[in-house]
Amino acid sequence: MNDPEGRGFMVRWMGVRVPARHDGRAARADATPSTTGGPVFGFEAYHVLFAALGVSIILSFWLPRFLSGREPATSALLILTGLAAFVWIPGMPQAIEPVASPRVWELVSELCVIVGLFGTGLRIDRFASRPRWMPTARLLVVAMPLCILLIALVGWTVAGMTLAGGLLLGAILAPTDPVLAGDVQVGPPHEGGEHPVRYALTTEAGLNDGLAFPFVHLGIAVAVAGGFSLELAGEWLVRDLIFRVVVGAVAGAAVGWLLGKILFDWPRDNALSKTASGVVALAGVLLAYGLTELLEGYGFIAAFVSGYALRRSETHDRFHRRLHDFSESLEHALTAIILIALGGALPALWPHFSWSHAATGLALIFLIRPLVGWVSLAGTRIRGRERLVVSFYGVRGIGSVYYLAYAGHHVELVNEHHMWATVAFTILLSTIVHGLTAGFAVEHVTGEHQTGPTMPPRGAER
Repeated sequence: MNDPEGRGFMVRWMGVRVPARHDGRAARADATPSTTGGPVFGFEAYHVLFAALGVSIILSFWLPRFLSGREPATSALLILTGLAAFVWIPGMPQAIEPVASPRVWELVSELCVIVGLFGTGLRIDRFASRPRWMPTARLLVVAMPLCILLIALVGWTVAGMTLAGGLLLGAILAPTDPVLAGDVQVGPPHEGGEHPVRYALTTEAGLNDGLAFPFVHLGIAVAVAGGFSLELAGEWLVRDLIFRVVVGAVAGAAVGWLLGKILFDWPRDNALSKTASGVVALAGVLLAYGLTELLEGYGFIAAFVSGYALRRSETHDRFHRRLHDFSESLEHALTAIILIALGGALPALWPHFSWSHAATGLALIFLIRPLVGWVSLAGTRIRGRERLVVSFYGVRGIGSVYYLAYAGHHVELVNEHHMWATVAFTILLSTIVHGLTAGFAVEHVTGEHQTGPTMPPRGAER
């Protein structure tokens, strides 16, 4: 039970209620005997948090194995076990509620996304031709802006949001996620499996997180200015849409090239790639992201491009797999913590959730994304069932958490709780619908198996 004076948790043991010490540290078990002869002790809230995190992660990865021999789709379970674990801890949902502490959510999700983007760039084995990149270009240039506009329209007409709020919500929810979409992406370095369906979904997820940023900035600018003007549009076009995108791409390519030289060429007879240190992956993405942000470019674009450029610098060295595996492990750990925290925060967001927020998420997953994806892929080499799969499987996840936390940290948002409730519902819905079906659907149209400890490698590229 809670300490009424806010000093920590109260412990009942041997019939005695004992608060934690005033300095926030638990009382030692042997410090003060109780009147019944037993020792008095206390515990700290963050130890409970650690234990709940551990139990939630283990259950989420363990329980699906009773039902399937496949690598488990754990994203939805992480959210639900986070909810089940933290709803019973007094005050915990309010303590981790994202509206109250957006900066923490922003920083953790930011690190998770950039690590995921760097690893996504490392995954791509082949430098594709123009026809191979065309579906990706269509998804980025046609599908994503249409998705933003339609979400903004739904938010304005159905959820009663302002123009700026609807535009911001569209930019937050439009990008697909490089972190949660492992079942639909290409395989790790040197594994192959670069079917056009997987290639399109992988490269789209790698780039649209960064390309959504201009629209997030536009939504924030419209909210701050109280309306839209030609002057605002011109400044946004030159600075946010053109300059920052170009800087992100150029800086990412430069850092990727430099990392390639450092890892494989300098010095030639004692290259860093001969070591077993995968932590270079983290160092590389931090360098690419931090430098690009200092240059006022988009670090998300730089993170993906640097990984992609590094992969191009030396295509055959097995060290790429070591870098990828390290970044993937770190990405999975951060993702698990964020999804469990999102589930733990759901009770604090429930009072702000309504049918209009559910309608927005349902429209995005089942109508808007499939429709704009299908339209954008017209005339490309992806047709029939493959076109349907690419259109439908636009997974939502950690990128949306970051963008909303970023907006909440930098500007006072109207109805911020409602926006978080909508985003949380949409992510949960996506993890259930996409997470449970993506592996089967993509394998069916590509003929390639999901990779993992219990599965054979994916087949060669067709």
